[in-house]
Amino acid sequence: MNNPYLLEMNDISKEFTGVKALSNVNFKVGRSEIHCLIGENGAGKSTLMKVLSGVYPHGTYSGDIVFDGSVQSFAHISDSVKTGIAIIYQELALFPDLTVYENIFAGNEIKKGGIIDWNETIVRAKEMLRKVKLDINPEVQIKDLGVGKQQLVEIAKALSKDVKLLILDEPTAALNENDSENLLQLLRELKDQGITSIMISHKLKEVIAIADKATVLRDGQTICTLDASKGEISESVIIKNMVGREIDDIYPKRTNRNFGSNILEINNWTAYDSSLGRKVANNINLHVRKGEIVGIAGLMGSGRTELAQSIFGNPKGYKLQGEMLLDGNKVSFKHTKDAIKAGIAYVTEDRKGNGLFLIQDIKQNISAANLNAIASRGIIEMNEEVKISNEYKRSLNIKAPSVEQLVGNLSGGNQQKVSLGKWLFVNPTLLILDEPTRGIDVGAKFEIYTIMNKLISEGMSIIMISSELPEVLGMSDRIYIMAEGKIKGELNIEEANQEKIMQLATQ
Repeated sequence: MNNPYLLEMNDISKEFTGVKALSNVNFKVGRSEIHCLIGENGAGKSTLMKVLSGVYPHGTYSGDIVFDGSVQSFAHISDSVKTGIAIIYQELALFPDLTVYENIFAGNEIKKGGIIDWNETIVRAKEMLRKVKLDINPEVQIKDLGVGKQQLVEIAKALSKDVKLLILDEPTAALNENDSENLLQLLRELKDQGITSIMISHKLKEVIAIADKATVLRDGQTICTLDASKGEISESVIIKNMVGREIDDIYPKRTNRNFGSNILEINNWTAYDSSLGRKVANNINLHVRKGEIVGIAGLMGSGRTELAQSIFGNPKGYKLQGEMLLDGNKVSFKHTKDAIKAGIAYVTEDRKGNGLFLIQDIKQNISAANLNAIASRGIIEMNEEVKISNEYKRSLNIKAPSVEQLVGNLSGGNQQKVSLGKWLFVNPTLLILDEPTRGIDVGAKFEIYTIMNKLISEGMSIIMISSELPEVLGMSDRIYIMAEGKIKGELNIEEANQEKIMQLATQ
């Protein structure tokens, strides 16, 4: 073929109620290429892919899409699928109560004489699973699989439709290191089979490891396309183009590390989950000092989130044993509101599911955990709510036209800032941050780290749970490592490194 490009998006522009999300974007992807699309949250990456996949149909944007040599006018997602384009979102679109084989061929059923041929479906499902190197029984239900395996089922589903272009939106955001590497290796193998991939990712090490080319978007515009074969894809070059400035050290340094007395202390702390029939936190001893960032590292399933929730008023209803002291006083919380009153706040890892009200606006979300502070005689003072919310919008640099903007319409990074603002409004002394920068670009990460340092300098204490070891090492003063619900070790930041943490996390 004369045309080296499988995909050309020429001068694509897209507006939402006066806000220009994309402005004359040009994006070209070669055949049998792994092309990474990168940029800060709100840069326009997901919008561009929704234009490509038909979520935003032809006529709602300007510009041309040329796919496999032909100009396309997708009216629906089904049109792009028929053409050979498949998109896999961060929130997987699988039916949890159906089997693997039913999911792979959902909407694309194999029929004979108008009746679904289940035997052939299972045979073909096994073929697709072999392609993605997933050795499981296709008759198992999706809900019984881990996130990494579910991700591979999604790819198998795409391959069953003779996909030419596979689009993956933050595919490794919820995966552990092994599952992430397996997925990247699969993309390399699919490339060898002639399948082109576009990967949206904030993990720059993965971009550097896998991309043939990388296109950077900023503020809805194409900034540049970098070519790995020319040595152009490096962390410093990517960051400079993403944020429009150089960030020499993504983890801002703290000069003041003078810690006070213990704010939180838990002794022989055990949380038993009746639904699982096991201890999710087992005989934990941990303390946090005033003005300290304590990191909690560990692999997925190690019990980090369960420990945090057991401290924060025990919303999951675990059976608890042990002792908790706040500022030297023994406490026992029956509800999360008791923990909030005592000065503990918890920013959940699942901002969309548990952290925010997506159908409400910024101001309603920020005030949600502390309505009494803006109420008079049981009635919310609307002007005060707007005033407070605008203060957090400014201080956290939440990018939105106004505090009336629906949170569901914000980028992931800005949603995370709203979630942070919501809990800062309760004025906590101890802030628990669970995966605070998951799915967030490098510029927004730097902003959140800077906010964390500012809070610490003002006397707050922070527990930070993170799966990213560079983040744990870059921001913590002290680190606890968990595995199988237990604390496996404690490291001061001066002695900690990735090897020591992983050694303890895999004991």
